Amino acid sequence: MGAINSRLAEICRQHQALLLREEEESITVAVSGAPAPLLLEALRFADQRQIMLEEWPQARLEQRRAVTPQADERAGAPAASVATQIDRILLHAVQRRASDIHIEPCAEGVQVRLRIDGVLQPLQTFSSAQQAPLIARLKILANLDIAERRLPQDGQFSLSLQGEATAFRLATLPVRRGEKAVIRLLQSESQDLRPEQLGMSPAALAHFYRALAQPQGLILVTGPTGSGKTFTLYSGLSHLNQPEKNLCSVEDPVEIPLEGVNQTQINPRAGLDFQRVLRALLRQDPDVIMLGEIRDTESAEIALKAAQTGHLVLSTLHTNSTTETLTRLRQMGIAGYLLASALRLVIAQRLARRLCPHCRFPAEKVEGLPARLWPGSLQNWQATGCDHCFSGYYGRLALFELLPINTELQAAIAADADSETLMALAQRQNLPSLLASGLDAVNRGETSLAEIYRVIGLEHD
Repeated sequence: MGAINSRLAEICRQHQALLLREEEESITVAVSGAPAPLLLEALRFADQRQIMLEEWPQARLEQRRAVTPQADERAGAPAASVATQIDRILLHAVQRRASDIHIEPCAEGVQVRLRIDGVLQPLQTFSSAQQAPLIARLKILANLDIAERRLPQDGQFSLSLQGEATAFRLATLPVRRGEKAVIRLLQSESQDLRPEQLGMSPAALAHFYRALAQPQGLILVTGPTGSGKTFTLYSGLSHLNQPEKNLCSVEDPVEIPLEGVNQTQINPRAGLDFQRVLRALLRQDPDVIMLGEIRDTESAEIALKAAQTGHLVLSTLHTNSTTETLTRLRQMGIAGYLLASALRLVIAQRLARRLCPHCRFPAEKVEGLPARLWPGSLQNWQATGCDHCFSGYYGRLALFELLPINTELQAAIAADADSETLMALAQRQNLPSLLASGLDAVNRGETSLAEIYRVIGLEHD
C-alpha cells in the first residue's frame, strides 16, 4: 500500500468523508451515513479503482479528521500554506460542533484547542515559527491591523467551508509568549429557532409563551457566558417575528441573521454603543426590542423605560439565578417601583453535556438529597466512551429555572423587599430550580450528577 493520495484525500475532505487506505485495485473511504453522490462521482473521475465504503459513527469520523493533519506532518508531507492550515482548523471546528477555537502560544509552540460541548479539547500543535503567520492570516481575514501586536483587537469574517458560508468572530490578546486568538463560531440561520426546541418543560414553555404574548414588559434571560442565553432570545424573537410587528435588535455581534428583524450591530470605534443604538431604536416605532445584553445602569434604565412605554423588551444579564437577578438590578441603582412595573419573566439557564446513549449505564443510586430538591433516591448514570462519542458525552441539553413576576412578587419588588423574602415568594410558585431541573435530567439518564455539579455547583441548592 502506497502513500495516501493528496488529491483523493482532499476530495474526501470536501465531502465530509475520510480516505483510509489505497490498495492496488481499490481505495477505502469512511463515511457517516449514506455517501454523497457527488463524492462517489468525484472519486470515480479522479481514480479508476474500486471504491470500498466503511460506515463510521459521526463522532469517530470527527475524531479521526482532527488528527489527520498532524499525522501528515509526522509522515513528512509538505507543510501546508498558512491559509490552508487556518481553513483546516476552521473546518475541523465546524465538523466537531465546536463553539470556540483557541490558538495560543505555549512552551511547545502554538496550541490549538476547541471548546466542544462547553469543554476545551486539544486539536493540534504548531511550531513557534508558525505563530505569527497564523495570527496574521486571521487578522487579514477579519480586516484587523496585522502590525498591531500590543493591543487587543476584535473583528469578524466569513468563509465558504464545504460550499456553505460560515461566520466567525475573532478576538486577539497580547500574552507572555506572543498573541492569543479566540475565534467564536457564529450560529447559522438554518437552525430551528422555535421555542419548543429549547428543551423547556411544558409548564415552563407555557410561562415563556405567556410572557411573549404581552404587549409590553421586560423578559430577562440570565446565566454565565456560554449558557445558551442568546439562543433563547433568538427563539423568542423568531416566535414574535410576524409581518404586523416591527422587531428591532441591538447586538454585539449579530450572531444569527433573521429575516424580518431590523438587526443593528454596535461599533464602539465609530461611537455606536449599546446606549446610542437603544435610544435611536425608540424613535423607530418598534413593537419588540431585543437588547443583546444589559451591561450597565444606563442601558438597564433605557430598557426598563422602553418596557413601560408600550414595547416588549428581551435582554440578557450575567447572574446565576432568577432571584439573584432581582438583587443585581437593584444593586445597579434601578428603583424597585420601576423594576416591578416593567419586569414580566426571568429565565435562568445552563447547558450541561448530554450522556452518550450508546455507552451510558446506570450508576449507584444517590440517597439523602434534600426532599425539596429530590424526594427519595436519585438514579445516577455514567458513560465510559465509545466509537460514537469517545468521551462519554455527545451534545448538550439546556436546564431552565423560570420566575414569572406575579402580583405578590411585584408588590415585594416595589417595596424593596430583601432577597430572603423574594426567594420565599419565588419558591411559593412551585417551579423547579436549576439544580432540581438538573437532578431530573440525571434521573432520566440524560446527564450525570458530576456534570450537573460542574455546571451549576452546590451553592444553588
